[in-house]
Amino acid sequence: METLLQVNDLTMNFGGLRAIDHVSLEVRSGEIVALIGPNGAGKTTFFNCITGLYRPSAGEIRVFPPGQKEIRIDGFKPNRVTAIGMARTFQNIRLFSAMTVIENVMIGRHCRTSTNILGAILRGPRTRRQELETIDKSYALLEKVGLTRYANELARNLPYGAQRRLEIARALATDPFLLLLDEPAAGMNPRETKELDDLIVQIRDRDGLAILLIEHDMKLVMNISDRIVVMEYGKRIAEGTPDAIRNDPKVIEAYLGDETDA
Repeated sequence: METLLQVNDLTMNFGGLRAIDHVSLEVRSGEIVALIGPNGAGKTTFFNCITGLYRPSAGEIRVFPPGQKEIRIDGFKPNRVTAIGMARTFQNIRLFSAMTVIENVMIGRHCRTSTNILGAILRGPRTRRQELETIDKSYALLEKVGLTRYANELARNLPYGAQRRLEIARALATDPFLLLLDEPAAGMNPRETKELDDLIVQIRDRDGLAILLIEHDMKLVMNISDRIVVMEYGKRIAEGTPDAIRNDPKVIEAYLGDETDA
């Protein structure tokens, strides 16, 4: 499997607080990699660094888009990271609630279209063709995530689990090679979580995408992950297969506490 993302010694300081302490991580093609750890471990800060929301204090972030040369992206703005082929969702849902479901997905296609302001005003053949292609692509993505019946509903009217799936569809609309999911199962009931479990595996198997996810639902993590990286207090404390992580003393202590402290 080819390496798609290589993070080396990533460090993030906020004043005197070190939120990420020399964390390294790799994601390879066709993999589902989970990043787990207790609250405050630095997982979302790590995501924010590699997707351009934060500029890391130190370290390297390199991506290897299929068919392209290696690109070092630490310090890139989020729109450049997305254009390169890394798309993410957020722990807190960030849909355009007053827009329809299909319009939310169409917005995700913006980075893959070339229409400028003049083209949008004049609406020439090229612009109209891109608009139709965007609609077709967006509807196909709604089919993939099981939301076609909601296509013309306002996003705010969707059930909670459906809103989560819509966020994934919008991320997929950017044509990524790596999909980053920040707690996609947060707030879901068991049925919705099982549907999400199936969807993530389908995206990997059907679309050939690599996936890096943060998740607290350990059943979902253990079911779908090829590898798991564990963080605590901003540091990486373990990495391995689900079976290895499940029985790692450092991981057990991080989640459950050391019995000798009782």
